[in-house]
Amino acid sequence: MEKFIKESESFILYSLSDGVYAAISKPGQGAWSNAGIVDLGEALLIFDSFTTPSAGYELRRQAEDITGKKIEYLINSHYHGDHVFGNQAFFDSTIVSTPLTKQWIKEKNKIGDLEKEKIEMEEYLMSLKKQIEANQDKIVRASLENQFNEMTKVLNDLPNMKIVLPKVLFEEKLIIEGTKRKVELYCLGGGHTPSDTFMYLPFEKIGFMGDLLTENLHLPIYNPEEFRFILEKVKKMDIKTFIPGHGNVGSEEMLLTLADYLSFLIDKSQVALKNKVPLEIFVSNIETPTKYIEWKGVKGIKGNLSTVYTFYAK
Repeated sequence: MEKFIKESESFILYSLSDGVYAAISKPGQGAWSNAGIVDLGEALLIFDSFTTPSAGYELRRQAEDITGKKIEYLINSHYHGDHVFGNQAFFDSTIVSTPLTKQWIKEKNKIGDLEKEKIEMEEYLMSLKKQIEANQDKIVRASLENQFNEMTKVLNDLPNMKIVLPKVLFEEKLIIEGTKRKVELYCLGGGHTPSDTFMYLPFEKIGFMGDLLTENLHLPIYNPEEFRFILEKVKKMDIKTFIPGHGNVGSEEMLLTLADYLSFLIDKSQVALKNKVPLEIFVSNIETPTKYIEWKGVKGIKGNLSTVYTFYAK
């Protein structure tokens, strides 16, 4: 059971075990995603770095304050900015990812002309504001408001933001062993993005999942087949405590819920394709199960149904 440790401006810190902590983001405050702190013995390991340098630096300060140790490793679970824009706070640490994640961080998160980036982001925020004002769906509206608040924090940090790339790369599995404990890094493919890494602590039976697991969220899907394969593999691992990329610390039930959600998307899409139902008709006529109605996400379940349908239509 997680134990409350302290609250900062952008996240809440919980102890999961002696020397293992989860940093759970506070909505709209610049962290946006969750992170982990692991005491390896002589030094620390951080899992993901948040969405702003400000939150990343705060994560570093809190980690070093509560342990009195230096940070040696930072793990990037995938390339999305809400998990890697805080990398610069750990510039002097060994940053670890898969080769594909490094490539996508470099290509997709590249900061070009600063003024142009600022203007484009301001235009995007204005677009979000208009969507918020026009949308009557309370769930979608709340999702858009959170997106607006988080992106505003990114805009505020943009003038000082630097993209810092991973230095050490692995393909499928990497074990990092300290004097106190070891962690195991796995990349079993790409479900949420082309390359998704999760971290397993075998002795503590804890999994830091990145966005391979989220709570009550219509998370974007890259490859539904690989996603399902990864979740099936994780089910067979001895994990009792799960830290999702977004949401609260959970149990295996959270994993099973997401696996069921993914099966729903796949099954409905494949039936529609078999019956030659056009995409627009399929998505517009789908009835959202009650258990997913309160889930957040700016594109909702229909966005994922479109993605999965299109994937199998190829």
